[in-house]
Amino acid sequence: MKFVLPLITVTDLKKSVAFYESVLKQEVVLDLGDNVSFEGFALQRNYEGLVGVEDFHVGGASNDHELYFEEADFDAFIAHLDTFEDIQYLHRAKEYAWGQRVVRFYDPDGHIIETGESMASVFKRFQGQGMSVEEVAERTMHPAEFVKIYIGGAS
Repeated sequence: MKFVLPLITVTDLKKSVAFYESVLKQEVVLDLGDNVSFEGFALQRNYEGLVGVEDFHVGGASNDHELYFEEADFDAFIAHLDTFEDIQYLHRAKEYAWGQRVVRFYDPDGHIIETGESMASVFKRFQGQGMSVEEVAERTMHPAEFVKIYIGGAS
């Protein structure tokens, strides 16, 4: 068996597609009317009718799951995100103990979207600050061998 992709339910497919295209720069891979697929996930309208569930509710900021995206140029993404006045943030950009910066916000149906700085970018950022491979590995809590792959083996 092969896992294919997560599917999230939406109330206004047109609005959701526009959000994912404009805010997260995703491209539609397949549009089947009530189902629109992007690379790695899909949006579904009229899910309750599809599966036969009564008294079904979409989204509503349940905060029990998220879609995770990574961005190599995190600062540029934050600047891009700031151009949208109607973004509802769970939290603005923050840095975790391992050095990765992330931001979390809601899509139009209240699903959490997390966009994190790619770890390759974190490794390179720390290397640019003069850290050795070993120091980057310790700071980011990743094996040195893994760090070397992304920063060219320099130590």
